[in-house]
Amino acid sequence: MKSWKIALAALAAMGAQPLAAQMQAVPDRAIDEGEGPFGTLLIRGATVIEGTGAPPAGPIDIMVEGNRIAALYPGGAPAEQAQAAQRVIDAQGMYVLPGFVDTHGHNGDPAKAAQPSYGYKLWLAHGVTTVRGVSFYFGSGTPDISDAERSTANTITAPRLIPYAVFGDKWSRGAPDTPAKARDWVRWAKAQGYWGIKFFNSATPQVLAAALDEAELQQMGTVAHLAQTGVAEVNARTAVESGLDGVTHFYGHFESLLKDSALPYYPEDYNYFDEQSRFGWVARLAPQAVEPGSDKWEDYVDLLVDSDVTLSPTFNIYSASRDVMAAKTRDWHAKYTLPSLMDFYAPSATNHGSYYKDWSSEDEVAWRNFYAKWFDLTKDFHDRGGRVTAGSDPGYIYQTWGFAYIGELEMLREAGLSPLAVIRAATIDGAREIYEPRGVEPPMGRIAVGQLADLVIVPENPLANLKVLYGTGHTRLNYETGAIEQVGGVRWTIKDGIVYDAPALLADVARMVEEQRAGR
Repeated sequence: MKSWKIALAALAAMGAQPLAAQMQAVPDRAIDEGEGPFGTLLIRGATVIEGTGAPPAGPIDIMVEGNRIAALYPGGAPAEQAQAAQRVIDAQGMYVLPGFVDTHGHNGDPAKAAQPSYGYKLWLAHGVTTVRGVSFYFGSGTPDISDAERSTANTITAPRLIPYAVFGDKWSRGAPDTPAKARDWVRWAKAQGYWGIKFFNSATPQVLAAALDEAELQQMGTVAHLAQTGVAEVNARTAVESGLDGVTHFYGHFESLLKDSALPYYPEDYNYFDEQSRFGWVARLAPQAVEPGSDKWEDYVDLLVDSDVTLSPTFNIYSASRDVMAAKTRDWHAKYTLPSLMDFYAPSATNHGSYYKDWSSEDEVAWRNFYAKWFDLTKDFHDRGGRVTAGSDPGYIYQTWGFAYIGELEMLREAGLSPLAVIRAATIDGAREIYEPRGVEPPMGRIAVGQLADLVIVPENPLANLKVLYGTGHTRLNYETGAIEQVGGVRWTIKDGIVYDAPALLADVARMVEEQRAGR
């Protein structure tokens, strides 16, 4: 089977639904969803975590004019400025961060969530103001571009949407299986309005090199999920050497670090299209790779850093593999996960990621050991100056939109990034990964004068406890009253100067869940 056909088969295996008509249209933003933008919006008395790694500082008043940060006032705004503000948010005792950037999003399978605003609202309710879709929808005729345009115009309730297309997808001119056709496809995708390309190892080395070169000429970003079907010819090392901008997931790394052979070992009965076989043996790659600190390991990490590649590990999306029972009983499932989504997550022979058909304690131990080495690789890369970003890949493997993103932040912390480094990965570094191919500094991702007013306001300190960012909050015992309390959760998400009430967004999602449950 040709590599592009394998890539299309992989899309099918992921549950991709190519017909846009199967998804519901995103409704226009309701009059009571979001306030603003305002001529002047004042956020008063906040402690600011500005996104680049600088320590928290406060109290600071933030003045927003329209959709831009106009001024920062340490200690408080002048009285005349405060009195003139059209809207004031009292953020005393609260923390303000840049809007979060999710660098790995999908939103396009009616079997899971037919209304895209379900995912969009969950993202916003968790402070995510920008999402890179890789892709938002699979197949031709899909509304990736129109959703992105409507979000830019703020006519829908959604984060800022950055559309990427999967290499070879979307058009009807046949497989881009020669270097010339690869360049044609890249130019076509650029003309449609896509910002970048997601590769699934869907090309020969020559075709990939041509596509990457053309993408750079067109100022398009590139990221790859280097699947096992093509990794024998293109692993992460060879892809990066060919000019790839970013590696997502773990694919291709350990195949670049094998200690005893050029190819990984798979048992004789291995079947890539049997996902329990596929993912069960993913974890068995780790023992085949060299150890951290070895010469080959050090050389590989140096290559990644020197090549300015970005790693978006999406740790969270595979985390159920190390404890399935915990993943399927998360706090938020009962209230915020659609019954159709829980159906999709359940063990299945066809649904992508629903591979726990006979998942054993041996599989879970193997995955815990796999994560240890994957964490080490990411931490070593980060410590040497490599850029790590936060992507959630939601809608699979018990990972629900929004909640999965906060889970990713917790796992970046588990990998060894400091809390400030985690926030940087979630904000300015994610923004730079998206905008760097275009040759510009991002207009958001940090709290600074002139930046877009994309902000997250949280009652609790996320540097002390990332769990306070979950929509369900954090459980805490009040020692004075003896009561068990839920604290935290995002209070307001501001995107483009528009103030969204995060609890209200969550209430709307809960209503969607109840309506579907009642309809059953």
